[in-house]
Amino acid sequence: MATKDMEASLEGSRRRTEDERVVLIAGPTASGKSALALSLARKLDGVIINADSMQLYEDLRVVSARPSTEEETEVPHRLYGVLSATTAFSTGDWLRLATQEIEAVRTGGRTPILVGGTGLYFKGLTEGFAEMPAIPDDVRRKARDFADEGGVEALRACLLELGDREAASGLNDPQRLTRALEVIMATGKPLSDWQREAQSAPLLPDAECRRYVLAPPRPWLHQRIEQRARLMLSQEGCEEVRALLAKGLSGKLPAMRAIGVAEIGAYLGGECDYQEAIHRLTVATRQYAKRQETWFRNQMPDWQRIDPSNGISPGDLDKQH
Repeated sequence: MATKDMEASLEGSRRRTEDERVVLIAGPTASGKSALALSLARKLDGVIINADSMQLYEDLRVVSARPSTEEETEVPHRLYGVLSATTAFSTGDWLRLATQEIEAVRTGGRTPILVGGTGLYFKGLTEGFAEMPAIPDDVRRKARDFADEGGVEALRACLLELGDREAASGLNDPQRLTRALEVIMATGKPLSDWQREAQSAPLLPDAECRRYVLAPPRPWLHQRIEQRARLMLSQEGCEEVRALLAKGLSGKLPAMRAIGVAEIGAYLGGECDYQEAIHRLTVATRQYAKRQETWFRNQMPDWQRIDPSNGISPGDLDKQH
């Protein structure tokens, strides 16, 4: 074989190997993750797997900015709209389903492309996950009621009293503090102890995946977030929230805490006008995006950063990889 032919063959083999790796695309809300995943799926004969906790819920297509029915028809999508709003779903639950989907896609000779904004899902895949003990319903209810009544400072004080100094001093998010309280109330052992003892091996080692985080400039992202807010407050978004609220579900369920449910609910109930609803949606989404960006920066520092503000194509990922 001629040298040039051999080099071309080796390059083609290398590219095929690259393309067969699982692709992970993380990023803050409204940063263009889904569009990039769709373009990449067309190129790689890929299947898109959801890694966003809110897009799991069938009741939240518009509010969670799930791919459209046309997009889901064009390219296979998995784990979108698969849960009822009545369901509470853990990271461990998602990892079990995602692992099954990844293996099924690989077995079928296609490329799995995981996309979403839930950092814990990606972290569990690539770094391992600590399986937590089952929490009795009465303990979970007590912990959440305590959190609702006392807030962050009360949670920290209670965790200190029970002996979980690490969670009390190291966590700021009310949901994670509540989770730590549930664990120590149910087991008598701090959450950090369980995490260290029960850490599993990574489901996707570095060699098996290509990892990207979309990191757009803040002004560009804020403009897209405002556009997203107007879409959420469209007739379809309002009907979606109206139908969800009509079910009379507990406000503590994850689906009921999705950004857009309370804000649009206030608009539907006459508590605010259209412009105020847009303002509330925009502020809440900006705050969420900022938390996501901070999490990705601190927890996923070695992932390849991609700026989507000038447009990005699958070929751009090849150049940066």
